[in-house]
Amino acid sequence: MKIGLDIMGGDFAPKATVLGAIEAQKALLPGQKIVLFGDKDQALPLISENGIDPEVFEYIHTTEMIGMGEHAAKAVLQKPNSSISLGFQHLKDGHIDAFSSAGNTGAMLVGAMFSVKPVAGVIRPAIATNVPKLKSGFGIMLDVGANADCKPDVLAQFGILGSLYAEHVYNVQNPKVALMNIGEEEEKGNVLTQATFPLLQKTNLNFVGNIEGRDLFNDKADVIVCDGFTGNVMLKLAETFYILTLKKGFKDEFFDRFNYEQYGGSPILGVNAPVLIGHGISSPEAIKNMVLLCRTMIEAEFVDKIKEAFK
Repeated sequence: MKIGLDIMGGDFAPKATVLGAIEAQKALLPGQKIVLFGDKDQALPLISENGIDPEVFEYIHTTEMIGMGEHAAKAVLQKPNSSISLGFQHLKDGHIDAFSSAGNTGAMLVGAMFSVKPVAGVIRPAIATNVPKLKSGFGIMLDVGANADCKPDVLAQFGILGSLYAEHVYNVQNPKVALMNIGEEEEKGNVLTQATFPLLQKTNLNFVGNIEGRDLFNDKADVIVCDGFTGNVMLKLAETFYILTLKKGFKDEFFDRFNYEQYGGSPILGVNAPVLIGHGISSPEAIKNMVLLCRTMIEAEFVDKIKEAFK
């Protein structure tokens, strides 16, 4: 097993990414290896300073990188030797089994769509995220940014992708799937949600109907389906809860679970290989957990589960 990591992506790269890779490697088993994409000359001193044998990693050296503010599609095309572009080329060629980065989200989406491509039958891949639940654990919300505008059949597929992810990666049996709406009644919502509701009813999913924003953190659903615009707004609001509790000096177990670090990264569901996007401010702990989530997705043969469902 080989897990690709872009060490140039993120606000604190390459230090945070390399330190995260070191911690992740400690948790990996024999035969599981991290491949570092980026400036090897910057990575080696950091590795040596921490008393680690550089040979535990593989390296794809490049000094070119895609900045956080660059136009995604142009950057991927114009920088074929960047850490992100090379990562996806190796993923496409089968040299690595997964690829992850805390760098430019748009570039990660473009790279995934044009290298490994969507699974046959998947209309639009989605970005999923974890949402803490008040009692314990967390739910899965998607999409949270890949698709600001959606059609009903796309949302229905998000329900399938999210259900597969909850079941096979997080071992949630028969996950409850709900549609985010402005009311619980079937006829509530805008044209999109009204048209999506009956499509979800016709699937083999454990569809429990509509939920409202106040249900985001309770146990009504394990998988919350929404368009990327709505999901991204809710995600950013949820992230703010954790920041506010820190600023106010408020310590609480529930709000501690809003800390992005423990979830590592957000997967792009529906493409032909595990691809994870980390938070731009990812710490070493977040990078470590992103790499380990890659491992979990590989071990679960998650992409094969999607292919089977959409056959």
